[in-house]
Amino acid sequence: MISYFETYLKLSGYDISHATQKLNLIQSLSPEEFRKCQDNKKWDIASYHYENNPFYRKKVGNNFPSKWDDLPIMEKSDFQNDLEKLFSKGYNRKNTYFANTSGSSGQPLYFAKDKEAHAMDWALIKDRYSWHGLKLNSKQARFYGIPHEKWSYRKEKVKDLLMNRIRFSVFDLSDNILQEYLIKFKHIKFQFIYGYTNSIVMFARYLIRKKIVLNNICQTLKCCITTSEVLTIEDRELLLRAFGVKVVNEYGVSEAGQMAIENNQGDWLLADEISNIELIEDESGKINGTDYGRIVITDLDNKAMPFIRYNIGDLGIISKELSENGKNRKLEKLLGRENDNIYLPSGKVSPGFTLYYVSRSILESTGVLKEYIIRQTKLDEFIFEVVTNEPLTEYQENDIKKKVEIYLEPGLNLVINRVEKIVRPPSGKIKHFHSEIS
Repeated sequence: MISYFETYLKLSGYDISHATQKLNLIQSLSPEEFRKCQDNKKWDIASYHYENNPFYRKKVGNNFPSKWDDLPIMEKSDFQNDLEKLFSKGYNRKNTYFANTSGSSGQPLYFAKDKEAHAMDWALIKDRYSWHGLKLNSKQARFYGIPHEKWSYRKEKVKDLLMNRIRFSVFDLSDNILQEYLIKFKHIKFQFIYGYTNSIVMFARYLIRKKIVLNNICQTLKCCITTSEVLTIEDRELLLRAFGVKVVNEYGVSEAGQMAIENNQGDWLLADEISNIELIEDESGKINGTDYGRIVITDLDNKAMPFIRYNIGDLGIISKELSENGKNRKLEKLLGRENDNIYLPSGKVSPGFTLYYVSRSILESTGVLKEYIIRQTKLDEFIFEVVTNEPLTEYQENDIKKKVEIYLEPGLNLVINRVEKIVRPPSGKIKHFHSEIS
């Protein structure tokens, strides 16, 4: 039976039934045919925009290259120009899916997708959810942000109603609010949790303090899907312990849709059916001795705007092994935002989530530390803002400083400030680390 949301999509011009047929056809191809199809589609969409988008033609130059690597890398800044000049011929705000990113990276932008491309996004999500026994209208507990502007707020609430989801605001995660959330799980037959990793982890920590396993009181719960923020091994173990159901890690990008999601074997499969995903190395090519690259994507279906070799701004590692079907590649690791690396006086570069390990022992062993963010204000200075049940002891502060020396390097200046709450940005997302140095 088709869901209300799928009916809404179709009435809005997003033919998910047709998109599902297209997706099934792509998935039925042999591995060799699959790769040939993807190669053809990436050239077709790049050629389309070169012929139909003056902005992209100017970016590429007078001659369309014969080598894929000779096409320019598109940056977020390229799309932060006059919007009307970014559309390809025949497309505008009224006949496309038009939206904007949250701006959590510091670079918000507006973007558009033609309706067939957006339908393909939803067809892929429907397919991936089916791996975990879920449908697009499965009852969802959504830990997410919501815009405060009246029209945008109402629009999101209507989507929540159509998609059979209840939204748990992430802007206030104090214990009394989390207790209200827990009561909802006692009375509503949720099938899955979805949302920002850090917010869901906060709820999980609350449950552990209360010695509650969520699946014991909400037995319809099947899984928890985390998105937007890096999920560490320790976070996953904590969620498993608190919820009693499997944890599925998703990697999504507003401009491009779902980029990867875990299957039942724990493989983080890329959305190779609808996207061409590349890793582009920088000059060093390594972080702490680990091979990585900038994640660059080409939307294979979007004719409205030229997201061709588009630098998302994230760093990652793609496995050399393919999935069991011999087609989809695996995202091995997501290192986080490119602009959230730690740069040190010695010249060493570390990913921002390295600092997670600095505070992990206090988080797990004492239960004192509830939430924190870390800001790098100078090459040699880090400011820890911590929310704690009680002041940190001198031993605990010294323990943090010792771990900073182990994971980063000696001689750094650490400032530890106890605060009442962590102020969340408008998107609701929160990052444990961000850099304030250029």
